[in-house]
Amino acid sequence: MRFALETLFADVPAEQIAEARAFYRSRAAGRGASTFEELKEARAKKPAPRAAVPPAVEETIEAAGVRVPVRIFLPAGGPPQGVYLGIHGGGFYMGTAAQGDERHRELADTLQIAVVSVDYRLAPEHPWPAAPDDCEAVALWLVEAAEARFGTPRLAIGGSSAGATLALATLLRLRDRGVVDRFTGAALRFGTYDLSAQTPGGRRIADEYFIQAYVGHVADRTLPDISPLYADLSGLPPALLVVGSEDVLLEDNLTLAGRLSAAGNDVELRVYPESPHGFTGHPTAMAATAINGVNSWLHDRISCHL
Repeated sequence: MRFALETLFADVPAEQIAEARAFYRSRAAGRGASTFEELKEARAKKPAPRAAVPPAVEETIEAAGVRVPVRIFLPAGGPPQGVYLGIHGGGFYMGTAAQGDERHRELADTLQIAVVSVDYRLAPEHPWPAAPDDCEAVALWLVEAAEARFGTPRLAIGGSSAGATLALATLLRLRDRGVVDRFTGAALRFGTYDLSAQTPGGRRIADEYFIQAYVGHVADRTLPDISPLYADLSGLPPALLVVGSEDVLLEDNLTLAGRLSAAGNDVELRVYPESPHGFTGHPTAMAATAINGVNSWLHDRISCHL
C-alpha cells in the first residue's frame, strides 16, 4: 500500500487552496508568549471578543466538588436536539470561553443544539490538573443534568488546540468513570497531544513556554491526562480530527488518528492543505469549508441518535 499525505487531504476546491496559499504567504506567523511577563502583556492586549446575538447565558455550575463558570447558548428556533460541550484553545494559558461566542451562537442556531462552553482555569496561576478538573466537572454536570435542563440527553464535545487536548482528556476521565457512552462524538481541531517531548512531533514544541506554564511542575508528562497520545484509547466515542498540512502539530494529530483507529474507535481524519495551526479561525474560504464540515459531522452524530 502506498501511503502519502496528499491522500489524506480534505476535498476542497483548487481556488480555496490557492487563496489559502496566498493568504499565508502575506501573513506573519504568530508567536506565543515566552515568559510570564510576555503572557501578562499578551493577555492585556487581547481585544475583547465580539458579543453574540442573542448573547450567552452566564452561569456557574458545580460538580465533583468544583465550581466552574460556563456560557450557555440555546437555539433560537426551538428546543435543542442535543448539547455540545465546547472547550476553547489558547495554550492552556490564554483565552476565555467568551472568545467562542460567535462560533457557538452560530453552532446552536445552525444545528438546533444547546452549546455550553467552559471558562476553565488558566496556567500558570492554575497549572494542571486545574483545567481538566474544570472540564470534567462541566461534563459530569451535563451527564447528570442535560435532560432535565435542556430536554435532551444527547451530548457531544469538541475544542481547538489546547481545547481539543482537554476534550480528549475529559473523555478519558469519563470513560474511566463509566459514563463516556453519553457522548456521541468528539470534534477535535489541531490538538496538542504530546507535552512530554518524547514523540518526534512533541519535540517540535518542547521549548514552548506554555508547556512550562501548564505542566512544568510535573516530572512525568506522559501521563494520559496531560499527553493523551500515551493513553489507552479504547472505548471512546467517534472522533473527527481536523488539522492543517502546515501545522506544527500535524505529526501528533496523524499519530493520534492511528492510535484511535488501532484501539477500535470510529475516527475520521481531515487534513486541509496549505493550512497552519489555528487555521479555522482565519478569514479564508478554506476555514469556512472546514467549519462547515465540522458542523455537518456534529449534526450527523447528534441526529443519528434521535
